[in-house]
Amino acid sequence: MQPVYSRATRFVRRVRRPLDRFLRLEAASGILLLATAAVALVWANSPLAPAYDALWQTTVGARVGDVDASRPLAWWVNDVLMVLFFFVVGLEIRREVAFGELSTVRRAALPAVAAVGGMVAPAALYLALAEAPAARAGWGVPMATDIAFAVGVLTLLGRRAPPALRVLLLALAVIDDLGAILVIALFYSTGITPSGLAVAGLGLGAILAMQRWGVRATLAYVVPGAVVWGGIYAAGVHPTIAGVLVGLLTPVRSDDGTEPPAQRLIHTLHPWVAFGVMPVFALANAGVHIDGGLGQGASFIVTLAVVVGLVLGKPAGVLAACALALRFRLATLPIGLTWTHLSVLGVVAGIGFTMSLFVAQLAFADADPALLTAAKIGVLVASGVAAIAGLMLGFALLRDITTAGAARTADEAERSTEA
Repeated sequence: MQPVYSRATRFVRRVRRPLDRFLRLEAASGILLLATAAVALVWANSPLAPAYDALWQTTVGARVGDVDASRPLAWWVNDVLMVLFFFVVGLEIRREVAFGELSTVRRAALPAVAAVGGMVAPAALYLALAEAPAARAGWGVPMATDIAFAVGVLTLLGRRAPPALRVLLLALAVIDDLGAILVIALFYSTGITPSGLAVAGLGLGAILAMQRWGVRATLAYVVPGAVVWGGIYAAGVHPTIAGVLVGLLTPVRSDDGTEPPAQRLIHTLHPWVAFGVMPVFALANAGVHIDGGLGQGASFIVTLAVVVGLVLGKPAGVLAACALALRFRLATLPIGLTWTHLSVLGVVAGIGFTMSLFVAQLAFADADPALLTAAKIGVLVASGVAAIAGLMLGFALLRDITTAGAARTADEAERSTEA
């Protein structure tokens, strides 16, 4: 029995090691994101605001004959650099489905229903408040959870947030990201061009063929990956979807005993995404001009609807969905977690930031710029409120694991003495 037990222990450690590393990186990334967002906000509302606007409108690229590859710097950040972020998201989804909290129906049930409830309720509240046609396009903005900020908040709670709560948050956020990706692909893409999809299909087919032929060099997949990106872009679907598709196709197992490709790429790219791509995105998109941003009419309603959707809709949707799933025995509560933990989880899930800002860019790309500004203000305010509320609730209601354990030991010793 001992060898079997040892092998099982080694397997659990091998699976948990990358998860623990991932959560530590996300926590540190959340702090950096907060600092970067603050810098962008101050910069955009300072006397240097014209320089901020000019920076992201700077044209970058080249023109060769009839082909013009020149675009504003903001476009390179949102449509090209963020592909790397979505590629890592695709890798994380693939890994969680293979080995993590989404690998079995029993383990995936609770985070799945919580994520769905946490997407439907905010969208419904937004639509209930935003009756103006111009404002209704932003219904997808309050649906997302920012994993980096959320994990950062749980990390600040220390031992009050047990590991099971962080794992549940990670699983919820992964499904939440998948839902946001589907919303972007189905509702925030322009008219679909079949020829572009055909080109993307050729790129995906080339990737699968190379995998079958045993091509292991990572750089060899850059060209077919670029073909997928170009095809998706030409098709009218947002090009970041290309990153997700390629990530989902990456193998999570290795036949030669080496580190699986998906895990190797997450290990390599995650620090660059966490400390490079996401802060640059925050710097480019969090710098909203507060003066006049709240405004009146549709602009004010957009801000209000986003705040209500994230701050109230998220926890209400998460808790209602969990209650139904547990009531009808569709899911089970992880060992060590209580409804108090789920309440904190629901509040923290209201931190939208990265994905919410990204969806706002798409939702109001062709609308009045004041609506995009209003949506961004709503995301920033809601994320700040949700973070502070999550910390206050966690410190007030959750017990320190070490303190709780010591209290139980003392009680047991006292009862033993009395006996």
